[in-house]
Amino acid sequence: MYAVIKTGGKQYRVAQNDILTVEKLSGEAGATIEFDEVLMVGEGESVKVGAPLVAGAKVTAELVEQTRGPKVIAFKKRRRKNSRRKRGHRQDLSLIRITGITAA
Repeated sequence: MYAVIKTGGKQYRVAQNDILTVEKLSGEAGATIEFDEVLMVGEGESVKVGAPLVAGAKVTAELVEQTRGPKVIAFKKRRRKNSRRKRGHRQDLSLIRITGITAA
């Protein structure tokens, strides 16, 4: 069984025991998280698509760890103007393991 969930402004196709890296979720390592925004649930030929959400569907996950993404450097330069700007950014991320998918 698989599902499509929405978290952090993005959509993810998940199945049981999948490990995902998503935008930071609150909680400590080992905490249980429930995703109520389930857009689609399916298994084989039987697929339920929500409009926009599947009523009563829920995906549970375990928070494995809080981590950070790679450093991204935004460098802007205007030639011949002696003007440049360098900014770095590291996104806060959460590593989760999908433990269960329930459909209504």
